[in-house]
Amino acid sequence: MLKKLLFTISLFLFINCSSKEEELYLPITYNLEIPSLFSQKLIAPVIPANNPLTQEGVALGKKLFFEKLLSGDNSQSCASCHNPQNAFSDTNQFSNGIDGKKGIRNAMPLFNLAWNFDELFNWDGSEFSLENQAFEPIRNPIEMHATWKNVAKKLQNHPEYPTLFKLAFGTSTIDSVLITKAIAQFERTLISGNSKFDRFLRGETSLTPEEENGFNVFIDEAKGDCFHCHGSNNNPLWTDNQFHNNGLDTNISDLGLGAKTGDPADNGKFKSPSIRNLAFTAPYMHDGRFATLEEVINHYSEGLKPSITIDPLMKKVQQGGVQLTSKEKADLKAFLLTLSDFEFINNPDFRNR
Repeated sequence: MLKKLLFTISLFLFINCSSKEEELYLPITYNLEIPSLFSQKLIAPVIPANNPLTQEGVALGKKLFFEKLLSGDNSQSCASCHNPQNAFSDTNQFSNGIDGKKGIRNAMPLFNLAWNFDELFNWDGSEFSLENQAFEPIRNPIEMHATWKNVAKKLQNHPEYPTLFKLAFGTSTIDSVLITKAIAQFERTLISGNSKFDRFLRGETSLTPEEENGFNVFIDEAKGDCFHCHGSNNNPLWTDNQFHNNGLDTNISDLGLGAKTGDPADNGKFKSPSIRNLAFTAPYMHDGRFATLEEVINHYSEGLKPSITIDPLMKKVQQGGVQLTSKEKADLKAFLLTLSDFEFINNPDFRNR
């Protein structure tokens, strides 16, 4: 694909001298490689009509995702907090901004975003659409701490970007709208669907007895009771993409969804993350409080804390949790790790090269 795109760029530069021919140039449609289980279980991905995927747009978005010119001091890119090797998450509890300041939320992993059907992004659902989500980190004073005016100017003066924007969007005039559109195009191609459990569902491999028992614990309402928020073999996303108070705190200091909606009933609710790729995305929870999967499992087993807005799905909160045995905990962890997609984190299309 890269060779084809380079040829396209060379061809574009050749015909650029003819304004008539230049007007005829159209970007090449980018066809998502959708895993078979997604096609069977899910409806079509969300692709906005005003930002269709093109090969040129995706290539530009990838370049911008790793571009440090997007930060105020040219030291950080989107990938600084969303590392491909960590399923586009951050191993730090809280990411460091360019001024050394830390946020209050753990950087969410990025994959299968095109199937977030309500299009509410961030832990608290504060942004609608991937395009809008990309605006805030660049101008946030504790993250990339830049201004869109300066970012656009830096890219406009770059020897490559005006041509790349012309190829992708038909104009060499760069602005924040086109930058975020390109980044969103690239992010929609980040598809994870080839874990061991995916291959098991496709009949290509088998599970160990421990992994199989762990799956049974996961879907058993009397035991793990995990599937309500994280789906099961019928949901290849492994999340409901909804917002829940999962019993982390009795006294809620971070309002989460409640800060967005203004509804006290939403206080302490955060988006259920996908449980895909947990081998790569520690630490866990919206505030990264748990360093290991064992801590996460212990929380649901015996660490649930009651609060006014705790989700009714946490129905065993009065006894502290679901009370798993040591064997059930170990098997549940073994199953969860089968959802790790090593092909995804090593995909050269998603790496900076």
